[in-house]
Amino acid sequence: MSTFRCGTVALVGRPNTGKSSLLNRLLGQKVAIVSPKPQTTRHLVRGILTTPDCQVVFTDSPGYQTRHVNPLNRALNRRASEAAQDTDAVLFVVEATRYGGADQAVLARLPKAARIVAAVNKVDLVKGSGALLQLVAKLDREQRFAAIVPVSAQTGKNVPELLRVLREMLPERPAIYPPDQLTDQDERFFAAEILREKLFRLLGEELPYRCEVVIDSFKEEGRLRRIEASIWVERESQKPILVGKGGEKLKRISTAARLDMEKLFGGKVYLGTWVKVKNDWSGDARFLRQLGYG
Repeated sequence: MSTFRCGTVALVGRPNTGKSSLLNRLLGQKVAIVSPKPQTTRHLVRGILTTPDCQVVFTDSPGYQTRHVNPLNRALNRRASEAAQDTDAVLFVVEATRYGGADQAVLARLPKAARIVAAVNKVDLVKGSGALLQLVAKLDREQRFAAIVPVSAQTGKNVPELLRVLREMLPERPAIYPPDQLTDQDERFFAAEILREKLFRLLGEELPYRCEVVIDSFKEEGRLRRIEASIWVERESQKPILVGKGGEKLKRISTAARLDMEKLFGGKVYLGTWVKVKNDWSGDARFLRQLGYG
């Protein structure tokens, strides 16, 4: 009979390496929002995977931002650094198709004593094995990795092997959470994240980065969840873009978010959304603290 292991694993990496997609694949369910745009994750998202012989508490973190640093990005970098502290293992996620200075800058920030597994993600995009073998050899020369595992969050390739490697790095101890618990976040948190995901998916390239979502009210009335949310933008000129002609764009975003909330929460949702302006909110340290970025 195998021993039971339980511990924590932090996912880190530069933006757009697929950390959130890999977390969702590891868990077999969606707990982290994803979009084709980089730097979607802003909060530490915990996902709990329990199997017959282990429980892994994963923490997805924002991608380290090394350019265009403002108070918001500094706060996100602090969160990413915090995630890598006091954890049993660090999952360093890189792209199979691109590895360079930004990745090495993230690696340099990790604690010297950290036990690191490199997950080479997006191998489904690699044509031929030569380039992948070269990248694995380059990572091996870094001499910082307990293991290097090529994976695909998109297809699930090698994800069981990655989980096996991570399990071996965890201490022998009982589970921390009940076996059916998927996350330690509440529904209010996921309501905000789902709405923010729709902003990234349904708006243009730049505007989602100038938006923040705040849940002003979350009430359960029988089987109905009544949610009021504010979407903050940085300039008055951005408000009509988000709202759209006759409110059509905001309605489309809100409807898509509401449908996903109903699917996740298993019941009807009323979602009211309001667009508000706070000039340069991402550069206002005091306002960021009010939003919980600390």
